[in-house]
Amino acid sequence: MSLSTHVLNVVTGRPAQHIPVRLERACDDGTWSLAGNGHTDEDGRLSLPVAATGLHRLSFITSSLSTFYPEVTIQLMLAEDNEPYHVPLLVSPFAFSTYKGS
Repeated sequence: MSLSTHVLNVVTGRPAQHIPVRLERACDDGTWSLAGNGHTDEDGRLSLPVAATGLHRLSFITSSLSTFYPEVTIQLMLAEDNEPYHVPLLVSPFAFSTYKGS
């Protein structure tokens, strides 16, 4: 199973390059465990392997984009279906949106 993301700056219409991204998995005791991390590439993309199903959170450090939201965190439930997951993030100065892509 894999998870990919694509971060876009909707003000410039360009990919958000070199954005730090952290993937964490929920533990049974209520804490979070690091499952992967990296930075978006020149095209604003990053792929991470996923070793387990269940509740995860994907955090983007967006402070370099000069937005009201210096960090965007998305919680998602990964099922045991072995499909690749794609979670784009669209960022503007005072808003962000995401969706389950393909």
